[in-house]
Amino acid sequence: MWDYITERNSQLLYQSYQHLSLVIQCVLLATVIAVGLAVVVHRNPRIASLAGAVSAVGLTIPSFALLGLMIPVAGIGTATSVVAVTFYACLPILRNAVVGLAGVDSTLIESARGMGMGAVRTLFRIELPLAWPVILAGVRVSAQMSMGIAAIAAYVLGPGLGSFIFTGLTQIGGKNALNSALVGTIGVVLLALILDAMLLLVGRLTTSRGIRA
Repeated sequence: MWDYITERNSQLLYQSYQHLSLVIQCVLLATVIAVGLAVVVHRNPRIASLAGAVSAVGLTIPSFALLGLMIPVAGIGTATSVVAVTFYACLPILRNAVVGLAGVDSTLIESARGMGMGAVRTLFRIELPLAWPVILAGVRVSAQMSMGIAAIAAYVLGPGLGSFIFTGLTQIGGKNALNSALVGTIGVVLLALILDAMLLLVGRLTTSRGIRA
């Protein structure tokens, strides 16, 4: 396996970069979308429940099926991969964002309003900072899940390490088939661990000490 890795060192590094870049960009986009939706719906219990139900149902959709259905619409390549990964990444973040925002003490919001803060300022100064640890937990789950979805996106010629896995699986019994599948799988796991460590650091830097305590 070591010889296989050294012979394809530059290709592995490039596709690892592509894989990590795809996941990070999709998770960032998903965070913006999901938190925005949560801000809109969290004050309405019925709509908030519906958002939770949609998140749960969405996670049951097989990724292969979604990718296949999107091919006629978005074609084969990066665009389909981005849409699919972003879709799945939104779901855990949306659920956690709704829960986090709903869990903010209403007396704190009323106190902020009493001090003259408007709705937007209260949202960014009080609600989102207090809900952030719960939201970030959803982001971490989303990032780990997105690593696997991005690998499956190689089915539609998406970028990343998934191509090594699919190449190995389609050439089972051939030379280097096992090495290809193992290298792709281990690479995805390592990238997932690296990204989770990065998110832990982001959490420590962006969460106030009072909330962490």
